[in-house]
Amino acid sequence: MSALLAVTALPPAALAQNAPPSVTAAKPIVREVIDNDEFIGRFQAVDEVSVRSRVGGYLQEIHFKDGSIVKQGDLLFVIDQRPFRTALNEAEAALEVARSTLTFADAQFKRADALVKSGSQAIQTLDDRRRELASAEANVRGAEASVERARLDLEYTGITAPISGRVDRRLLSTGSLVQADQTVLTTIVSLDPIDFYFDVDERRLLSYADTARASGTQLQEGGSGLPVKVTIGDFQHSAFEGKLDFAENRVDDQTGTMRIRARLANPDYVLQPGLFGRIQIGGSLPYRAILVPDEAIGSDQNERVVYVVAEDGTVSTKPVRTGPRIYGYRVIRDGMEGNETIVVNGLMRIRPGIKVAAETVQLPAERAETVPETISAEQMQ
Repeated sequence: MSALLAVTALPPAALAQNAPPSVTAAKPIVREVIDNDEFIGRFQAVDEVSVRSRVGGYLQEIHFKDGSIVKQGDLLFVIDQRPFRTALNEAEAALEVARSTLTFADAQFKRADALVKSGSQAIQTLDDRRRELASAEANVRGAEASVERARLDLEYTGITAPISGRVDRRLLSTGSLVQADQTVLTTIVSLDPIDFYFDVDERRLLSYADTARASGTQLQEGGSGLPVKVTIGDFQHSAFEGKLDFAENRVDDQTGTMRIRARLANPDYVLQPGLFGRIQIGGSLPYRAILVPDEAIGSDQNERVVYVVAEDGTVSTKPVRTGPRIYGYRVIRDGMEGNETIVVNGLMRIRPGIKVAAETVQLPAERAETVPETISAEQMQ
């Protein structure tokens, strides 16, 4: 009786110390997944053009605002057109003279032909008239070509956008002398779609090539449009989706890598040429995976472990080999069956062999990524 009274007389704090620690436990997520490989790369415009003039002259007009979006065919610059209009008028006048000469030569040839047939003129005269007619015809063709060239030069004084995209600042002011085919007036880069280039090491390159061949194509031909996701430094934007569409035709013998390209839609022009990004690619065929939260994985010297709760509440550890992070969880490569109940919250309060008061919860199928994480080499092994 006295012992019972002693126990009941213990203060609440002492009773709480003897109570099993409270933890949160859950079953791991088991689902079909595809491993994601991650690389750093840079965005690059699909098309980039340095705008030059095809004719020389003095810059007279500028028809765009620096940094604006232009459409293919929009007028950007105008070279002083007066010298080219004069040249066109001269060419057209020379054409009229050539046509007049041709008319006269044709009449002379027909007259000589009639006289030769009547026997009133020598055959040599007919040959001379035929030669003069052929020469006049050639002069007309040359004059027509000169008119066409002068008309083209006049047309080239209006410099239009060769592609659609964002134009850079103007590099010359009105009144500046422009050298034909040399002076750069501005540049234009296309924005939608946009390309993303990154380098892949030999091991994963061979894996992607195998996946492409399994789909009936080659990696250099786009890898069967393998889907990718690209994130940028502004984490307010969700990942941008695209597809692989090209790989170089050889491995760089200096770096042992191959450059690969993905193409992404960019209708809002968020992505800009030159930006860095982080690309994720499916690096495996679909397989059954066991997924657990990162906070459920502890360390025991050099091992990664999870804490398993038995039916009677006893905690034990299981060594595991971890993989990449997918759907907000860590892939368990080895060490679990998938039906265990593991501690997901409260690891600091437990140790192997003790009993716990576990509150069992159900993990969501997918969790949002709050902080981008780089997978270490140890976790990938």
